Amino acid sequence: MPRRVGVVTVGRSDYGHLRPLLEAIRARGLDLLLYAAASHLSPRFGETVREIEADGWPIAERVPVPLEVDTPEAIARATGAGVGAFAAAFARSRPDLLVLLGDRFEMLSAALAALPATIPLVHLHGGEVTEGAFDDQIRHALTKLAHLHCAATERSAQRIRQMGEEPWRVHCCGAPGLDRLRGSARLSRDELARRLALPLRRPTLLVTFHPVTLEHEDTAWHVAELVGALAVTEGDLVLTYPNADTAHGQIIAGLSRLAETRPGTALVRALGDDVYCSLLREADAMVGNSSSGIIEAPTFELPVVNLGSRQRGRERAANVVDVGQAREEIRAGIARALDPGFRRALAGLVNPYGDGAAAPRIARVLEEVELGRRLLEKRFVDAP
Repeated sequence: MPRRVGVVTVGRSDYGHLRPLLEAIRARGLDLLLYAAASHLSPRFGETVREIEADGWPIAERVPVPLEVDTPEAIARATGAGVGAFAAAFARSRPDLLVLLGDRFEMLSAALAALPATIPLVHLHGGEVTEGAFDDQIRHALTKLAHLHCAATERSAQRIRQMGEEPWRVHCCGAPGLDRLRGSARLSRDELARRLALPLRRPTLLVTFHPVTLEHEDTAWHVAELVGALAVTEGDLVLTYPNADTAHGQIIAGLSRLAETRPGTALVRALGDDVYCSLLREADAMVGNSSSGIIEAPTFELPVVNLGSRQRGRERAANVVDVGQAREEIRAGIARALDPGFRRALAGLVNPYGDGAAAPRIARVLEEVELGRRLLEKRFVDAP
């Protein structure tokens, strides 16, 4: 009987990264159990479970996590509710291994539910640093909960080993989300313009801004400064919804007002992976604080204006222009990113997150690791 590999996806933020891995798992003949959870099931965030269905992936379990309220208390309660919902799902369909990506609180819910069920955890994108968000602590907590680690960079792998993980558990595989960017067909600029109902005049900016969870009290100011800078920027703007983090409603409200009052602006709940990846290729710059600007944009030599502290500490390529949260700094960063000389200087840029062949490496780890007590019984490795 083939090994049963569970994969958790909690929203558009991870599904694009996981899709190449789903294909690699299927290619190796493993039995896939896909758990679609949280914002995938929410109409507020575009009900992106339909994208998974359209791609033809059978869903083993739909795991609801309440996301309607965005206060700190509500996020804590949602984490607890997620533990219960994932526990019920794993009791109905138990995998031999469970794959979790990144640093979302919904992923922490899945890990905590799997722990007493002795389901071995495989963590992707561990060892990275995002100092401006409590996601940083969640990512490191998932590292200590996990039994296997597929890091995106060697520096991240070294951090995982530094956290006391046994070296045999740590694999440097690259970022699987880059696999879908390599040589894939993309939508033309005309087709993108049709789908977005925008002319996509130059410059075209892709804007993805999420709450800075360690500074959630300042979210209203953050979004006001971002909107103030974008309102006087020439060209067309494609705005995406934020993640379902603390105070995300304030960002949605601010971006909605901008879309209603500024010509050439579209606010989209869920772009879909084909549109999003095509925009990475066609946009003139990206603005915001998303990990996509750090991990995926270098593949397209796309200039990125990275705002504030959310991604502070993360490895980055030369395409990233780091600025503060004030509108004057944002405007200056956009001007630099749109300078033709800056874009020309990015020719031949090497993406530090890998070569676009990570998913087969991760799938091989999933297939070949020996299940049993050695995998489940973790030993702390003291530093020499």
